[in-house]
Amino acid sequence: MAGILYIVGTPIGNLGDFSPRAVEVLSSCDFIAAEDTRVTIKLLNHFGIKKPMISYYEHNRTERGGTIINRILNGENCALVSDAGMPIISDPGEDLTALCHENNIKVCAVPGPCAFVTALAVSGMPSGRFTFEGFLTKARQNRREHLLELVNEKRTMIFYEAPHKLPSTLEDMAEYFGDRKIALVKELTKIYENVERTTLFEAAKKYREVSPKGEYVLIIEGKPDEQEEEITLETAREMALKLISEGMSKNEASKEIAKTTGLKKSDIYRTLQE
Repeated sequence: MAGILYIVGTPIGNLGDFSPRAVEVLSSCDFIAAEDTRVTIKLLNHFGIKKPMISYYEHNRTERGGTIINRILNGENCALVSDAGMPIISDPGEDLTALCHENNIKVCAVPGPCAFVTALAVSGMPSGRFTFEGFLTKARQNRREHLLELVNEKRTMIFYEAPHKLPSTLEDMAEYFGDRKIALVKELTKIYENVERTTLFEAAKKYREVSPKGEYVLIIEGKPDEQEEEITLETAREMALKLISEGMSKNEASKEIAKTTGLKKSDIYRTLQE
């Protein structure tokens, strides 16, 4: 009889947030699949848990996924954990869960902390409707396309960002979204937890000069109703010029901005010729 895959949420900072049920599952499972065994061993030691671990992360998930599935099919129970928060949410594990369902393996969730939900709760930003966008890619073109797709998004938008990339990310967001309200939430449940409410322009300006520290959750207001009017050709031209400065041809930039704004490609191209 096949075993079970348990998806176990781990603390995002404060170890006191680890639930009794999570401790019980990790203590009773046969082995633990961990994003980084060096991080997970600290958690296990704190709670006096001794279990064999296998590493499972982005760059070995294809190879290790099959190994883990075979062990579960042979009757072992596995607990999947990430370094912090719920596995699969901007962490490895999505493929493993899909493999379990393909092999008729039972998947059980042991709910725990999740950074973006926690950040939204303390941010004071609208929470009725939101979209979680995770990390922006490092690849310039994919990053640009991601932001362009969200220009007209009315729901609150939530992103994760590392401190060394925060300044450039804020610059890009200010360029595409304009001066929207933003809450920068960092170090959740830790000693230096902080919520900074400001605007994208002010945040971009500040972090050109200040070196950010800590892991960030960025919560940005959706497109306000007063911005419902159509984007003008002049605005579209400025957006296209930004893409051209990053290496696109006039034709490619006109096509990209036309898809986002609804304006005619030919009209945008014409403004670039003037």
